[in-house]
Amino acid sequence: MAKKYDAQEIEVLEGLEPVRQRPGMYIGGTGADGYHHLLWEIVDNSVDEVMNGHASKIVVTLHKSGTKATVLDDGRGIPVDMMSKYKKPALEVILTTLHSGGKFGKKNYTHSGGLHGVGSSVVNALSTELIAQVKRDGKLHEMTFSRGKASSKLKAIGNARGTGTIITFTPDTEIFGAKLKFDADLIKERLESKSYLHKGAEITFIDETQSPKVELTFKHDGGIAEYIQKLIVDRAKGMVPPGATAFYKSHENGVKLEFALAWSEATDEYVKSYVNGIPTKMGGTHENGLKSGVVKAMRNYIETHNLTPKGVTLTAEDIREGMVCVLSAYVVDPQFQGQTKERLNNPEVQGQVDNVVRPTVEKWLNDNKSIAEAVVARIILAARAREASRAASNAISRKSAVSHKLNLPGKLADCASTDPDESELFIVEGDSAGGTAKQGRDRKTQAILPLRGKVLNAEQASNDKLGGNKELGDIASALGCGLGPEIDLSRLRYGKIFLLMDADADGLHISTLLLTFFYRHMRPLIANGHVFIAQPPLYRVDIGKETFWALDDQHRDQIVKEKVKGNAKPNVMRFKGLGEMEATELKETTLDRKTRMSLKVAIDNELETDRTINELMGKDVGARFKFIMENAKDVKEIDA
Repeated sequence: MAKKYDAQEIEVLEGLEPVRQRPGMYIGGTGADGYHHLLWEIVDNSVDEVMNGHASKIVVTLHKSGTKATVLDDGRGIPVDMMSKYKKPALEVILTTLHSGGKFGKKNYTHSGGLHGVGSSVVNALSTELIAQVKRDGKLHEMTFSRGKASSKLKAIGNARGTGTIITFTPDTEIFGAKLKFDADLIKERLESKSYLHKGAEITFIDETQSPKVELTFKHDGGIAEYIQKLIVDRAKGMVPPGATAFYKSHENGVKLEFALAWSEATDEYVKSYVNGIPTKMGGTHENGLKSGVVKAMRNYIETHNLTPKGVTLTAEDIREGMVCVLSAYVVDPQFQGQTKERLNNPEVQGQVDNVVRPTVEKWLNDNKSIAEAVVARIILAARAREASRAASNAISRKSAVSHKLNLPGKLADCASTDPDESELFIVEGDSAGGTAKQGRDRKTQAILPLRGKVLNAEQASNDKLGGNKELGDIASALGCGLGPEIDLSRLRYGKIFLLMDADADGLHISTLLLTFFYRHMRPLIANGHVFIAQPPLYRVDIGKETFWALDDQHRDQIVKEKVKGNAKPNVMRFKGLGEMEATELKETTLDRKTRMSLKVAIDNELETDRTINELMGKDVGARFKFIMENAKDVKEIDA
């Protein structure tokens, strides 16, 4: 008999209880990254004071236990006077209430890393103990908290000179487990990078886990122009000669922008990007604008000075090979992807950055012609090496495109190109979605292979079953590089392989089955960076004449909150599957190289990956049950 379900069964989580129930929504997870994210939130509050000219010193102390940290700054100090509406001091409201703080308007902070007023309260909610001390009005005020609730009243405990805030906290073992500790090296690296981004700021790190304790002070008056020199040397890519770095600082076009740029001896490009002092590991529109501006500037310089090489075409990748860049953008109203702020989504920022970078880099090239000519020579060399590599690859693995395609699966819509470096294969869930993808693709470089239903679980299947499975056989045939120990990547027909599934639980399950197959039988594809997971949107949000795409419920709610103004009513449409999308929509959001988002599949730890796949996908139900129970708290709810 079904359990009674009425109004009495409805729960309302109050205060900071939602944070403790679903910590992953606020800090990304309860592993080491989430653990350190608590510290970054408090540090970033102090950095916001520095960024807006209210502080010049920050001290971070990692205490002897390795599980407790203190962050001190000489900023204005969190307000401690009473808030009449709540009948509580402002300090208590800020630390115990989500979406509270002084960063929503622009009166107190022109730029800030904190946007939603949840950072310090989330840290409080996920700490067994948090002690807040504030120096204001000649007094040192103190208040203590535990798991999001006040454990003492605000009181003045002595006299104090100056102003500032001191936060000491210990992450909760109920949330993070008993094994996690702070990583001193990681903290040191993060703090040092911030001292470069905010030149003139003095940031001290005290590591009491060492005996004797270690105290390091970072202060870099050269800012990011000095930072880029360090990055190149640290990556063992040689020294940068004087004058070989382009540096620019701008307050124009609605975005304050700083960037330092150089070319090194490396064969890859390396960009460290930040928004309002927050590292954006996944890049975003500011990084796209930088790359576009650099390429345009270099092309203009080459054409203007008649340096275009004969017999070779310079691609954007050739131009950016060896490029090292630090990009620091300050955006008044940044739109981040998720609370952990790893990607910037503001569409207008791309053009703003491009418009600053292009003329700046072009002027630098014209002012430093000897360096510019050396960079151009390096770009031409990279292009010739790429052309030679492609010719060798074609000679070895794809001598005859016609005969090669005779053995391909019948439902594969192949691309025109026979160059693996530019060819992409999208493995799509279902014939309907496959049809839409075929209409929206770039026929020259993008191939589509539809799958019917869920594929075989390669972790449980025998070799005979694998050999007789049509769906997995079609994938292997399309890729052309073989399986198992005989796999030969020189015969790989597509340099990038995208798993394009519906943005729901079934789609994630199919992606997991395919990843299991690739990991067990075509692992070099993952190890060499050929496999990606496409990120189609789950929602379309129309606000007036503007359209936004949301990856999930949280992203949808963020868009509605930040974009709806006045009496505007958003029109939200949920896609039941890829087949519901128009071809133009799928192209814009998921297929087009310029606008799509995707996740590269990588193996950080072979042993851990092997164990996880075995437990999740293997025949041992007991191991799977144990894994699910141990990791349930880290799993976000998925609307199927």
